[in-house]
Amino acid sequence: MRIIIFGGAGFLGKKLARELLKKGELSVGGHAPRKITRLALFDNVAAVGLPADSRLEMVVGDIRDPARVRSLLEDPADVIFHLAAVVSGEAEKNFDLGMAVNLHATLQLLELCRNLPTRPVLVFASSCAVFGGELSDQIRDNTASMPRSSYGTQKAVADLLISDFSRRGFVDGRCLRLPTITVRPGKPNAATSSFVSSIIREPLQKQRAVCPVAPDTEVWILSPKRVTENFIHAAQLPADALGANRMINLPGITTSVAEMVRVLEAIAGPETTALIDWIPDPFIQSIVLTWPPHFEPTRALELGFHRDESMREIIEAFMEEELD
Repeated sequence: MRIIIFGGAGFLGKKLARELLKKGELSVGGHAPRKITRLALFDNVAAVGLPADSRLEMVVGDIRDPARVRSLLEDPADVIFHLAAVVSGEAEKNFDLGMAVNLHATLQLLELCRNLPTRPVLVFASSCAVFGGELSDQIRDNTASMPRSSYGTQKAVADLLISDFSRRGFVDGRCLRLPTITVRPGKPNAATSSFVSSIIREPLQKQRAVCPVAPDTEVWILSPKRVTENFIHAAQLPADALGANRMINLPGITTSVAEMVRVLEAIAGPETTALIDWIPDPFIQSIVLTWPPHFEPTRALELGFHRDESMREIIEAFMEEELD
């Protein structure tokens, strides 16, 4: 079995790669398990920090380059994980770049898959940013997409394209609408939601962090561990379990920034939370307030996807997995 991860040099791509290598086999689309013999990681930089493994293939290239992607697909893949994206804040500031990567490159990938002799399973990292509305709204499985950011719009259009390409039999798509992923390792990035990880990650490493939103701001979150588990689970689901609707709101938990800080203080003490500087940022706040934090992910839970139990579990998992 050959698997490709687009965005394979990012933290989620590498985490997914490690789990797939460890798992060693995959039951694709509900079929009998098969050994993973090749795993290609495609990104605009080489993936580093992964174990030496003969199954790994590092491919450097631009997902916007059709010739480069076509070359990668000449050896057809059984499963494609599409994680490559321009993150939310950057997509809002640089409209052309966001459209080129998040939308046009995704359509190009679908067109290339359409011409393959096989019908690959395509697991797409979508986002709950596809939803807008009032913050008090309860998002259900039948809630219509009403994004209020360019990033959310690009993801919503990609969801629809993947669903239609699946209906036509060109790919076997699964669009996972991710909550805000917390706690991300590494350094802050250009994502609007980057602060959600920073206010936990940096103080735990005795570094200052800035919180740009009000303490009562609520967010819908999921840990990297659960996201990775859910990506793999999505690839293994039989197509008939999904039916015509290929868009899945992943389960998460709703928490406020104040509650996150309270739990952090209970775990690591007031000297840790004292490292958080509360400095309002109108740009970030304006986008975050378009993301409804209340979801009822009935379908995802029925399909066997998992969420974290609590904010404490999320923080302690980060400390165990990423910190000494």
